[in-house]
Amino acid sequence: MGATDIVFYIVILIMSVVIHEISHGFVAEKFGDKTARFAGRLTLNPLRHLDLFGSVLLPALLVISNTGIIFGWAKPVPYNPDNLSNKRWGTLAVAAAGILANLFIATLFGLVLRFTAASNFSEGFYFMTSAIVLVNIALAVFNLLPIPPLDGSKILFSFLPSSWAPVLAFLEQYSFFLIVVFIIFFPGSLYPIMAYLFQLITGLPI
Repeated sequence: MGATDIVFYIVILIMSVVIHEISHGFVAEKFGDKTARFAGRLTLNPLRHLDLFGSVLLPALLVISNTGIIFGWAKPVPYNPDNLSNKRWGTLAVAAAGILANLFIATLFGLVLRFTAASNFSEGFYFMTSAIVLVNIALAVFNLLPIPPLDGSKILFSFLPSSWAPVLAFLEQYSFFLIVVFIIFFPGSLYPIMAYLFQLITGLPI
């Protein structure tokens, strides 16, 4: 993969994680919490959201290493669950918002691919469109992992009784270590799910 392609993938990832994060903030605001707005995080300006490691260095390393998968994260948009009008369902909705935003983007551009497959578009068009679909699927699937602070942990523990609190505390304590272990040893484990969703949406193989 050339340098131009790597830069393009990272740009797509950055904008996708920005949309992911502000989706959390907007949904939190709908449930009564304006913490993200007061923090100036309900903006598409990527500089307000970027995490040097999760938004730039890690994606570049994954692409350069030809792992077949790309994902990352931005600085989490702050919110206060105590301000939510419905703490349980509000927390669930806020956590799911980013994942659903990425799946919406993937579906939108995936349907473009599906319904233009027979058209005489350039190879560059298909590369750019498929990259947008793939990156957003990767973000959605990666964020479903039940490791704090990823959204999957918040979704999972919204359904579990309070007796599971020690498990959540343990995962939060070692979250960075767990994420690093997953990235190093198991990045390819998400590929079959991504490939299935890509083909399901676009009708095309990766």
